[in-house]
Amino acid sequence: MDPSAASPTSPTNLPSTSRPSSDGRTPDARILALIEVILCSGFPTQVLLGLLLTRLGLMPESSEAGLQIRYVAPLLLADTAVLIGLIVLFLRTHDEHPAAVFFGDRPWLGEMKAAVPMVFKAYGIAFAVLITVAIVAPWLHTVEQNPLQDLLRQPADVAIFALIVIIAGGVREEVQRAFILTRFERSLGGPIVGVVVASAAFGAGHSIQGADAAIATGLLGAFWGVSYLRRRSIVAPAVSHAAFDLLQIGVFLATGR
Repeated sequence: MDPSAASPTSPTNLPSTSRPSSDGRTPDARILALIEVILCSGFPTQVLLGLLLTRLGLMPESSEAGLQIRYVAPLLLADTAVLIGLIVLFLRTHDEHPAAVFFGDRPWLGEMKAAVPMVFKAYGIAFAVLITVAIVAPWLHTVEQNPLQDLLRQPADVAIFALIVIIAGGVREEVQRAFILTRFERSLGGPIVGVVVASAAFGAGHSIQGADAAIATGLLGAFWGVSYLRRRSIVAPAVSHAAFDLLQIGVFLATGR
């Protein structure tokens, strides 16, 4: 992240909607914040939506082809809609302005430009982790072939998956991360605790790709989370996150890995 582009993070310089308030630290406020974080973590909503899809006859895997794009795509896109709806509802319930929480007062064009170097930094983090694991702890490479590769069998699948990583990856996960971090900042131990917990959960959510990938993903989550806390806008993290994922698709199509 570019320090010169980051806004000051002292309490006096943060937008009022993002500043911790004393009433957010009462026992009731903490319990409510914890409930909101759990509901918006992605795990409860995906379990319920997954059960609904299976009742409709859509199965996550087939015995011949592994993960099915016709299951993963509706699951993640529906989860995006449900999660963002829940987050906006919770914010409005507490008289918080979603636009202020997610975008602050930063111009979008400047934030999109700031996302460019963040993409390279994200790749640096990922490669550093994977190379370190390969040298120091190769046993953490627990998955030989990324199961998400099963979703990219034909050109139409690639187009659908690219849409998924933009909407469900770049947009949903950064909206989700910003909301969770503001809840930790106000009521659940502070922003540092929020970054640690949210990043650990983010990495765990990608454990299907292997232990080494989960570690790398957790550190990437911390990178994008700190970026949000410094900038008070999800635009740069969301754009860099989506671009990172799209580049991974491009690398797979070019190399098969």
